[in-house]
Amino acid sequence: MEYRRLGASGLKVPALSFGAGTFGGSGPLFGAWGNTDAAEARRLVEICLEAGVNLFDTADVYSNGASEEVLGAALKGLRDEVLISTKMSLPMGDGPNDAGSSRSRLIKGVEDALRRLGTDRIDIFQLHAFDAETPIEEVLSTLDTLVRAGKLRYVGVSNFSGWQIMKALAVADRHGWPRYVAHQVYYSLVGRDYEWDLMPLGRDQGVGALVWSPLGWGRLTGKIRRGQPLPAGSRLHDTASFGPPVEDEHLFRVVDALEEVAGELGKTVPQVAINWLLRRPTVSSVIIGARNEEQLRQNLGAVGWSLTPEQIARLDTASEVTAPYPHFPYRRQEGFARLNPPAV
Repeated sequence: MEYRRLGASGLKVPALSFGAGTFGGSGPLFGAWGNTDAAEARRLVEICLEAGVNLFDTADVYSNGASEEVLGAALKGLRDEVLISTKMSLPMGDGPNDAGSSRSRLIKGVEDALRRLGTDRIDIFQLHAFDAETPIEEVLSTLDTLVRAGKLRYVGVSNFSGWQIMKALAVADRHGWPRYVAHQVYYSLVGRDYEWDLMPLGRDQGVGALVWSPLGWGRLTGKIRRGQPLPAGSRLHDTASFGPPVEDEHLFRVVDALEEVAGELGKTVPQVAINWLLRRPTVSSVIIGARNEEQLRQNLGAVGWSLTPEQIARLDTASEVTAPYPHFPYRRQEGFARLNPPAV
């Protein structure tokens, strides 16, 4: 397993990490992902560690804390061998202080997460969504307090826009508070919006990407093909409305290219899709998930080999979409491009 720096921090993370969204799954979204119990989770953890995957990601909102609880049980006795990443800010109840990133919410939320995980520290703590109602100074000063107390080691965000990250980094620099070093983002061959603003920001400011849903919300599993109905067992029947949309023609164009490249290499479609992401700038780790041992071992096969430049170019072309304003002149007009070459 390759290990990479997390953004501009000194922390080394594996190129592949494991997402525990299937652990303890319940409800219309997470229940459709899977319902892995502690014993099954322990086996998946052991397989990960054998492969060098030592970063495990979860969130308080995953099945109302059950994912953290199952992950904590699965990691019992292994704490010093692993890195734990969790997220917070999305609603955990109907009360006025059960959501967001206020000082009250963060302090209580971190204590609750530590209890569920059965640990005394969180290695990577991320705000799961931007809280527009809480002053950034309150958020960052609270994170600083928690870092100084040893309860958090590194801080980051998830699903933020570029201006939200930049404003927070400026405030952090002004006060000497911890900077965000991670951004957990959606990025895949059928969802490349990350490249327009967030990737250049990450490169410039030292914010590493932790990629969620690298298979396009289950669309790049190799089971969805042009001219065929959605497979009966696909979770997309229940979860498509929760995830990023993809136009059918765009999806099939990418899948066609993936199948062609996978056939040339003797790899699977998911392995090629994940390997492509590992070649992109600013990507520190790609988060893989699995409902069972077979899925996990297949996804772990995405490392240890490389796509050729020609194959990468084919996948780039198949997945390319028209750049939104103000980006399209920098891609289409030579004068603009000379001043601001693309990040990839």
